[in-house]
Amino acid sequence: MTKKQKKLLWRILAAGALLIAAACVPAEGVLRLALFLVPYGVVGWDVLRKAGRNILHGQVFDENFLMSVATLGALILGEYAEAVGVMLFYQVGELFQSAAVDRSRRSIAQLMDIRPDVAFVLRDGEPAEVDPDEVEVGEHIVVRPGEKIPLDGVVTEGASSLDTAALTGESVPRDVGPGDEVVSGCISRTGLLTIRVTKPFGESTVSKILELVENAAEKKAKTEGFITRFARVYTPAVVIAAVLLAIVPPLLYGGWADWVHRALIFLVISCPCALVISIPLSFFGGIGGASARGILVKGGNYFELLARADTVVFDKTGTLTEGRFALSSLHPADGVDREDLIACAALAESGSNHPIASSLREAWTCEADPARVTDVTEIPGQGVSVRIDGVPVLAGNEKLLAAAGIPCPENIREPGTVVHVARDGTYLGYAVIADAVKPSAAETVSALRQRGIRTVMLTGDSPAAGEAVAAALGLDEAHTRLLPADKVRQVERLLANRESDRALIYVGDGVNDAPVLSRADVGIAMGAMGSDAAIEAADIVLMDDDPKKLLTAMDISRRCLRIVRENIVFALGVKALFLLLGALGLAGLWAAVFADVGVAVLAILNACRMLRTKV
Repeated sequence: MTKKQKKLLWRILAAGALLIAAACVPAEGVLRLALFLVPYGVVGWDVLRKAGRNILHGQVFDENFLMSVATLGALILGEYAEAVGVMLFYQVGELFQSAAVDRSRRSIAQLMDIRPDVAFVLRDGEPAEVDPDEVEVGEHIVVRPGEKIPLDGVVTEGASSLDTAALTGESVPRDVGPGDEVVSGCISRTGLLTIRVTKPFGESTVSKILELVENAAEKKAKTEGFITRFARVYTPAVVIAAVLLAIVPPLLYGGWADWVHRALIFLVISCPCALVISIPLSFFGGIGGASARGILVKGGNYFELLARADTVVFDKTGTLTEGRFALSSLHPADGVDREDLIACAALAESGSNHPIASSLREAWTCEADPARVTDVTEIPGQGVSVRIDGVPVLAGNEKLLAAAGIPCPENIREPGTVVHVARDGTYLGYAVIADAVKPSAAETVSALRQRGIRTVMLTGDSPAAGEAVAAALGLDEAHTRLLPADKVRQVERLLANRESDRALIYVGDGVNDAPVLSRADVGIAMGAMGSDAAIEAADIVLMDDDPKKLLTAMDISRRCLRIVRENIVFALGVKALFLLLGALGLAGLWAAVFADVGVAVLAILNACRMLRTKV
């Protein structure tokens, strides 16, 4: 608890003890009033002060005003114990509210721990401790085991295992070495790293994450905005109703004291704390809970849209697929060993930096010996010609082998890039290199379809590659060879055909996805590998590039809205019942305390469930 919360708790405990003592003393008249004024002053002085200050500033109708009028009126009517009890339990509700909000803020603050305090930049060969803002792009920084990476960059020396939990919500470490890109906010666990800085601190991943989270509360959901507007109209309306209840019936039937008492009860019951506090707290908790799972939501309004989604549109490369080439299949010719085929292909491509060459080398489990490869000739647009152990080897497309007079299969329909291999004039077979589908992509698409959500893929890739991925994942619809403008037109077509109360989600990661991310009802960017433009244009960022996190975000949004609806129905239902009972004289001040403070506490506790992100 904070110092302020502890102080309020001691005031509540002291006022409770003094209330019990005052109730036990057999006193009458002014002495009895004085005895009860002591605990009333201890627990309620700040409420009276706030009410008076707000009235002077023209802000009359709030919960402080309602509590002050109701309790002072009860004191005037001689309901001393009830007056102190109402103020006491109101402060209990305020303590619960403060603790709940602090708990939600702590869940956000845990994410803020990723902000680095210092950076050790290499200057004149020695690491100098500086503020991350002072490091220039191109400079080299040193990150020791246990330290946060302060800026985005590329590893130039060293190897380490990175803890990415603060960014992605996942505990699985990531191994990095020379040439690997790293992002700020991760923690180096095992090794010393030297990193060449590629972005200034203001544009680094950690800065953008903190900016997203800090600004998230500004974009309120429609429900949240409605509750705020509702409270502005509701509070003065119930005050007017209470005044009429205190004046009109006595003029007709007499009994001023009884009707004024009923009006005071009416005021206590009507306080809108349960709604005004619990609804924003639910959305705030949802944003914090999602952040803990590596899902950055830029505003509570996107929770409502996520929960109403009936169409999810995916980009292909980097979203549903890994975004990098890998060996898809291997087809040796008759009598040729698979290991012999992949070895020849990998050795032939051992001197090339092309992604296809890299994928062939990765597929071969053995270490390539450069000394075995000689006479390397790269033929642009066809492949390579080399000698392996003195024997001529060709690796490339149909044109390369046709030029050498070596027959090979034609019109292979398998999606991907085909690499034919021949040795000493003999055809050995071919390998297919393709962009691998992410392991969780099929599960994500299947789960979306089970929820009745339509799945669509838009890609600039070839029809063969795109249709193969769509068939493998079971997508409802796929469109290929699309430029950025074509993607926008496809999304506009889908938007025009959807029902008015439903939402369309677009998930992408590339620069060419930025326009369509902005056009969709909810744009979701892959954060770890996604481009800066895509992250800026998106409404939600998935920090670990796992499409399955989309399901988690949708679960959190539905849970958040369910809790919001529960609190609205519960609070309004209980208050309507007790307002009627209070007006009829069937509910006293203690019942009013439950209808106000009790309902608020229960609604706040219900809203705090959003801080638990188990979905």
